[in-house]
Amino acid sequence: MDWPHDPDGEEASEGMRKFDMRIIADKVDDEEDFPMKRDEFVAEHGDDPIRINYKRVVPMREIFEYVEPEEFETILDMHKAVGDAMRAGDFWEYHPKGADPEKKHA
Repeated sequence: MDWPHDPDGEEASEGMRKFDMRIIADKVDDEEDFPMKRDEFVAEHGDDPIRINYKRVVPMREIFEYVEPEEFETILDMHKAVGDAMRAGDFWEYHPKGADPEKKHA
C-alpha cells in the first residue's frame, strides 16, 4: 500500500520508531478533541499507517473496524476502546500472562 507518509518518518513518529496506541494517541488533543465521534476521526485519519510491530504496518481504519463505541467522551475512553479493538482484531501479539484476551473494559 502507498502510505500518505512513512510510518517511521518524522511526520509519523517524531524521529523515533513508535507503535500502535502511541501513534493513534498523538493524533488527538485530549482537551480539545473530546467528545469525539469515531467515524469522523476515521474519515480524517483512516489511511494513516499504524506500526503494529517491527514488521507489520496497517491503515488505522483496519484497527477501527473493531472499535465498538461510536463516540468517546474522553481520551481514556478512546484508549480503552482502541485497546479492546486491537485485542479483538489480533493486532497485539502480547497478552499478559493470565489475562483474558476476550475481556472488554468496563
